[in-house]
Amino acid sequence: MPFETPGPPSERPVPGRPGRKLGPITDSVGSAHRAWLEPVRQSYLGSGLTLSELSIRIMFAKSKLSELLRGIGLYPRWEAVHGLSRELDLPSWPLYRLWRQAAFEAHKSSGWVERSSENSPLSTAPTHPPMEHLAYRELVGAHYTGYAQVFLNDDLTKCAVSDTFNILWLCWNDALASPDLRRFAWGVLRATVLAKTPHFDGRPEFGAAAFDTAVLQTLPEADHVDQIAETMELFSAMSRLPDHQLDVIVLRRLCGHAEEQTSALLGVSRATVRSDERHAVRFLESILCPPGTEEADQENSPQCPPPQTEGNTA
Repeated sequence: MPFETPGPPSERPVPGRPGRKLGPITDSVGSAHRAWLEPVRQSYLGSGLTLSELSIRIMFAKSKLSELLRGIGLYPRWEAVHGLSRELDLPSWPLYRLWRQAAFEAHKSSGWVERSSENSPLSTAPTHPPMEHLAYRELVGAHYTGYAQVFLNDDLTKCAVSDTFNILWLCWNDALASPDLRRFAWGVLRATVLAKTPHFDGRPEFGAAAFDTAVLQTLPEADHVDQIAETMELFSAMSRLPDHQLDVIVLRRLCGHAEEQTSALLGVSRATVRSDERHAVRFLESILCPPGTEEADQENSPQCPPPQTEGNTA
């Protein structure tokens, strides 16, 4: 990676705020709405400003400002969001793109979106992100797309990767100040992808999207019918893995990344990648190849596919 990630920011206590503490985001907020709301909230919480101070600065009722920051009530107009972002020194263009996408998710019309932003046209004009952000996107964008394709169809993959880099742009200073930029960025990607992935009993359902990975593309055509059931069983078992182990298995076994490349993308050591992969494979074998079965005695059985050739990508 081309960046030397700075150490943790200096520990300066955030000034205490008088009054009631800001409540959490309501559960009814959709994934697109949450994508921009969480960075805005984090910026507010780190600013030291109070709701009363912000209310005076942007000329917006304190109660309505609290609702906006919790995702309560009607979807907010762009003028209010832009006024808040201006006081919090957030870049307008990535925030507007995320806000606009969430507006359509909230079933707002194109006319409503245009009317909501007609009084602040400069805030919706495209701008360029920092050079470091552009360089990082060039470096990891294709790999992020490969990971997202395991979980999502093509349209949602494109949307998830775009959202990831817009969110990173919003909190780029925090990313640079984090202990590891790569780990920070991967956390944003993972949260964004899984927010768009269907879930069942709290586990991601990604079997349908993952059929397009290299695992099935390398199967002989005559084996497809038999292997589909086995592969679906594998994906179901993978969904039960802890987050970090699932990511390692997806990158190593489905995307075909080398150990070193997986380490660089996740922002963890190669030893951690090896450990996570070893524990994940043992778990998958315990589910798919339990002791005493014929498959358990066969090395590299179909249910537990070996890593792809190093250097290949999905």
